Amino acid sequence: MVMPPRGADIPCLEGDPAYDVRWAWNTDEPLRPGLTCVFRVKDEARNLPWVLPQMLDAVDHVVLVDNGSTDGTAELAQQIADDAGATDRYTGVAYPHRVSRAGSEHLATPPDSVHSLTHFYNWAFSHVRTTYSMKWDGDMALTREGVGVLRDLSWQLQGSGAVVAVPRHPIVVEHDRLAWIDLGSRFLEPWIYPMGPAFTYVKAFEWEVREFPPSSERVVAPEGMTIEVKWLEDDELAHWSPIEDFPPSRVQRKRREQEVDRAIRAGRAEEVEGIHRVESPDGVHVVDHLLTTWLRERERPLVRRAARFDV
Repeated sequence: MVMPPRGADIPCLEGDPAYDVRWAWNTDEPLRPGLTCVFRVKDEARNLPWVLPQMLDAVDHVVLVDNGSTDGTAELAQQIADDAGATDRYTGVAYPHRVSRAGSEHLATPPDSVHSLTHFYNWAFSHVRTTYSMKWDGDMALTREGVGVLRDLSWQLQGSGAVVAVPRHPIVVEHDRLAWIDLGSRFLEPWIYPMGPAFTYVKAFEWEVREFPPSSERVVAPEGMTIEVKWLEDDELAHWSPIEDFPPSRVQRKRREQEVDRAIRAGRAEEVEGIHRVESPDGVHVVDHLLTTWLRERERPLVRRAARFDV
C-alpha cells in the first residue's frame, strides 16, 4: 500500500507542494548524529574551489541549494564532491524562485511565499538529516585550522543544545596576488544550531532570523578560521536593497563593507583603520596565501578594535 505524503509543516503561499517545508524531525526516521553544512548559492563557481573541498573535509554532510546560477555552480559543486569521494555525503538541490532582496523587498514579501528569504531558508534546511546544521555562504573559505575546529564540533556539540558563532574576516581581492583584509571590525554571527522546532527561521525587518531559546549556550569559535572572499570587480551588494533603506543601527556591518569597498576603489584603503594589505609570493594566489600562511602567522587577537557587529 502506498502511503499518501504527509501534510506540509509550512505550506508555501503559492500552493506548489515541491516547495512546501517538511521537517525531517517530524518523520519516522530519527535525525542522525552529526553536522550538516547548508549552502545557499547563486553564481559562486569562482569561489567553490576554495570553499567546498574544505567543507566536505570538515562536516558529515553538505547540502547545496542553487538559486538560479548561470555560471555552472551546481555542476561544479557536484564534480567537486565526486572528485573528493564524497558523493554520498553531498546533496545538491535547485530552488528556481527569485528571492526578495534583503531590506525593503524582504519586508514586503509574505514569510511563507517562495520568494521570501524566510521560506527559502526553511526549505533549504528541511533537507538536513543530522542533529546539527550550519548555515554557510558560497564565498566563505576555511583554513586548515577551521576544518579541524568543525570536525571537533561535529561530535562535541551532540546533545548540548548550544549554538556556535563563527568569526569571519572579509577580504577584497584586487587581483591574483593582492587583497585587502578587514581586521578592524569583529563580524560575529551564529552559524551552527541544533535541528528542531525551536531553531527555525522567522521573518525580521531586513532579513531572515534563526530563532533559538534564550537558555541555549552560545559558543564562539576561534578567530582566523574563516575568510569571506569578495572580488573588487563584482557588485557584492547586489542582493541587498539600497543601503539607504536600512536604519543605521541595524546594518552597521553592511555600512562597514561599503566603507571598505569605497576606500579600496578610491586608492585610500590604508587610511581605514583595521584594513591590511596582503600580497602573496610569486606563483601563489592571494586567497591561498591567506588561508595557508598569512592568517596562521598573524599575531592573536586578530581583531583589536572594539567595533563588533553581531547579527
